[in-house]
Amino acid sequence: MNIEKLEAFLIQKDQPKFRLGQILRAVYQEGMAEFAEITSLPKNLRDELNEKLPILSFVAEKILEAKNGQSAKALLKLADGSHIETVLISPKPEMWSVCVSTQVGCPMGCRFCATGKLGLKRNLTAEEIVDQVLFWKQWLKKKFRNSELEIRNHDVSNIVYMGMGEPFLNWDNVSESLKILIDKNLFGFGSRAISVSTSGVTEGIEKMAREFPQVNLAISLHFADDAKRSEFMPVNKKDNLESLRQALKKYFQITNRQVFLEYIMLAGINDSAEDARKLAGYIRSIEKLQLLHVNLIRYNVTSDELQPSSREKTEHFKNMLSEMGISATIRKSLGEEIQGACGQLAGK
Repeated sequence: MNIEKLEAFLIQKDQPKFRLGQILRAVYQEGMAEFAEITSLPKNLRDELNEKLPILSFVAEKILEAKNGQSAKALLKLADGSHIETVLISPKPEMWSVCVSTQVGCPMGCRFCATGKLGLKRNLTAEEIVDQVLFWKQWLKKKFRNSELEIRNHDVSNIVYMGMGEPFLNWDNVSESLKILIDKNLFGFGSRAISVSTSGVTEGIEKMAREFPQVNLAISLHFADDAKRSEFMPVNKKDNLESLRQALKKYFQITNRQVFLEYIMLAGINDSAEDARKLAGYIRSIEKLQLLHVNLIRYNVTSDELQPSSREKTEHFKNMLSEMGISATIRKSLGEEIQGACGQLAGK
């Protein structure tokens, strides 16, 4: 929702100042999908708002829901005809996380990611980013409206910037969206309920540390070898493992907060005992072992050229890391059934 346009419209209509806050609370905190639902507003105002100011900046063209009810994916058509995808997952009962996109496509070109094959079409605005959260709040409210459980048990609890795009290459809009999400008069999310994931854009890591030190940081590491990382992740040619190490040291100096290292498990590529030793050595070299945690993710297939490591191999890799003193878990993958898991979003 465009707050500036809404405020200008209310001023033009000579509405009292409290109207803006009234509408913002109803939309952002209560998940009202239409102005007509805000019965505290005069009917003529509701009708005019419905006609002239859409709440969402896009239209949902398709929604897919997994059979187990733990994930859903929406294809959204933006005002300029572009498409993005956003995902809702429930890793635990009554816990709902929204995975938001920050760009139409992605410029990073990671070989294991479907979004990277699209290239970059444009950045999303802050409004388009936060509207993804708003969309899922509305969807959950509608889905559980007639449930015996109260709606507060089925509301968005966490947000992860892990959808389409590289958040740190759209920092102006991403940072503005973060301000909206944590504003107590708007969404009111706690900073620690939000995570931003980067492929390793080092200048963005320091910016986030200084501007949002309580927001969680995740880094798509995937390789502890520069040659392999450059082959599969072009970002490494600019921001290699050494520059990433230095960026993390600065991050810890500023925030002293835990960082999650994402590591995709690719069969025969980065899942050997030698790869585990290199990863453990790299993590130890950052010198804040207690603040680094590895999330192992079995590759979600997006092309025929790559295959996921077996479950046994992944478990063995985790055990090797643990034996070397590295904190690691195997992350449960949700959304693969609907092509909504990590690396699978393709805007179609």
